[in-house]
Amino acid sequence: MAQVLVIGLDPAKIQGWDPEPVQAAIARGRARFDELDIAADWCEIALDEDPEGAIVKALTSGDYECVVIGGGIRKHEPLLEFFEKVVNLVRWHAPDAAIAFNSSPDDCADAAKRWLR
Repeated sequence: MAQVLVIGLDPAKIQGWDPEPVQAAIARGRARFDELDIAADWCEIALDEDPEGAIVKALTSGDYECVVIGGGIRKHEPLLEFFEKVVNLVRWHAPDAAIAFNSSPDDCADAAKRWLR
């Protein structure tokens, strides 16, 4: 069975907004992995709690065929340099894994499926 890692921001740890809609979308995304029979681990990070360390720990804890990098990391312009770090952490710690991008937490499994062998 294919193994996927999803890296994204922990919606409960982002100040100033309601995490519930994103948490609901993440739950739907997790269910979609189950529907497609794809094993997935989730690395939800907080930017003020050693995010790079958490990502390295997650990347080295499994043999991932694909890593999905969430839109919260990719789409928010102030996080551009952090996004670059994430891409390079994936390259260094999971060099055989494909890298995929979702459009929302709902379609993480579909983004990964595009790259699974």
